[in-house]
Amino acid sequence: MDNPITYTSAFLLGLFSTIHCVGMCGGIIGALSLSLPLEIRNHKPRMLLFVTSYNIGRIISYTIAGLVAGAIGTGVLASAGFDQGHAILRAIGIAMMIAIGLYLAGWLPQLAIVEKLGVPVWKKLEPVGRRLLPVSTLPKALAYGLIWGWLPCGLVYFVLVWALTAGNALEGALTMLAFGFGTLPTLLATGFMTSWLTRFARSATARQIVGVLIIAMAIGSLFIPMGEHMHGIHEH
Repeated sequence: MDNPITYTSAFLLGLFSTIHCVGMCGGIIGALSLSLPLEIRNHKPRMLLFVTSYNIGRIISYTIAGLVAGAIGTGVLASAGFDQGHAILRAIGIAMMIAIGLYLAGWLPQLAIVEKLGVPVWKKLEPVGRRLLPVSTLPKALAYGLIWGWLPCGLVYFVLVWALTAGNALEGALTMLAFGFGTLPTLLATGFMTSWLTRFARSATARQIVGVLIIAMAIGSLFIPMGEHMHGIHEH
């Protein structure tokens, strides 16, 4: 299904989530960058390759998770009936966007409890990632990124629920892929400008602006006709 609005929104959501990404993952990417051998850190093109490899691995993990979420969404559509099921998923998706905006703005910090959902999985994966340290080769950087993508993150979980509303596995995967690409510019830059971006992420005003933008996106999506979207899913 060609659904550019969903992909564009997912990309913008990743881009707008800069503040959360720096707070959650900026320290990780900064530490990984600083732990690279000196000859790599002193050679900016090589360092960029390593930072990019970390992030490619992370985005691959997001995409796999979106594939699973989208498949679950297909089951919801099948069990609830197409028309009713799609309306339910659409409502959930909009609610998730609003929740993300409130969470990032700091107006609903209680939602951080969602991050505990992924702790059991992370406890199993984190020792695997630790064995990859120090990261000295590009394959190791990619592998570490694959592990990093499963780090418990409330924002990612909210977007996964949103991906569930895509209606099928492929759309769920592509939604998470678009979101991952949206986070890429910030986390690439974090490898080189950690301190400046961290200060920006701690700005309450910046967080509130981002939160309001995401809430506005959610409200705006209420005015998008369902007809074309539903027709696209029927074709699948």
